[in-house]
Amino acid sequence: MNTVLPPAAPRRGPFPPATGAWREGDPPGRRRWYTHPEPLALEAGGELPGVRLAFETWGRLAPDASNAVLVLHALTGDSHVAGPAGPGHPTPGWWDGLVGPGLALDTDRFFVVAPNVLGGCQGSTGPSSARPGGRAWGGAFPFLTQRDQVAAEAGLADALGIERWALVIGGSMGGMRALEWAVGHPERTRALLLLATTAAASAEQIAWASLQVQAIRSDPHWYGGDYHGSGEAPRAGLGLARRIAHVTYRSEPELQVRFGRSAQAEEDPWAGGRYQVESYLDHQAAKLARRFDAGSYVVLSEAMNSHDVGRGRGGVHAALRRVTARTLVAGVDSDRLYPPSQQAELAAALPSSDALRLISSPHGHDGFLIETDQVGALVTELLA
Repeated sequence: MNTVLPPAAPRRGPFPPATGAWREGDPPGRRRWYTHPEPLALEAGGELPGVRLAFETWGRLAPDASNAVLVLHALTGDSHVAGPAGPGHPTPGWWDGLVGPGLALDTDRFFVVAPNVLGGCQGSTGPSSARPGGRAWGGAFPFLTQRDQVAAEAGLADALGIERWALVIGGSMGGMRALEWAVGHPERTRALLLLATTAAASAEQIAWASLQVQAIRSDPHWYGGDYHGSGEAPRAGLGLARRIAHVTYRSEPELQVRFGRSAQAEEDPWAGGRYQVESYLDHQAAKLARRFDAGSYVVLSEAMNSHDVGRGRGGVHAALRRVTARTLVAGVDSDRLYPPSQQAELAAALPSSDALRLISSPHGHDGFLIETDQVGALVTELLA
């Protein structure tokens, strides 16, 4: 029988943490935990034992469980969609303007569920988690696909008594999983909102991700992924990966308007100092290193690269014809990482999708996280 459990008992190693991951003994915050009842069979072969998903909920589940909404986060997101930073939550909710009383995902009306993805590092089983025997999985953590992650989330839905989601919503990596839900479990997905995502990772997206993975693996403190408990960490590699990623997440015009060629205050780029844009990327790198795990970054990046909704299903178009959910697909007009042309192809191929919607934003790919008013209008339309 599937179970929803409280946090596990505290456990600390003899060394300081080499990761920004949530660790046993840290404050749980708003998290709850689901434990998969048996080892999870993996698409690439083998199985993963002891799978746990951290998740958060808002609102109250209706007696017939008809008001449940599944929110799926992007690469470095987590279950903390809404709410302030505090013990257990290093940052405020990443969609704080979307979830709450009177907001688009009205928690007086809907029961909102947000899991931390399998392979992640904020309470769910991932490379920083203990494997059977007590040591961190580290480099022995298995290869995951989006379908494996959705299989774990389906177990969570079963444990919560949710047979069908009123809405599944996700952007970027979360949109990949949302699409997998609708293709793999069409009877469990009533409505679907796909933001800044694609039916299959493109060659360019794989290339950008592979550079980030290589940056982490090239760090001398990577130790083949087995740095947990060593007191050292591949923070430099993780920081470089974040810098690469962040350039692709924002738009060129925005970076030019915000920073141009200006030097950072009291620094001279001709004498070893930084430009403002370099300081900005350094800041983003340091922030991520404090709250994320390099092993999870690698595992999740490779899972994104594996994304192909048509794999083993007769191709993308045959797979998309399985979707029965009423669907809206939206892109960000300034997105250079997941360009709107990819979302246009999705919208055209999905049987019950309206025409492509465009989110207007100067912020590039990150626009789906920032433009909450526009995203909220799409949610309201779908849930009307």
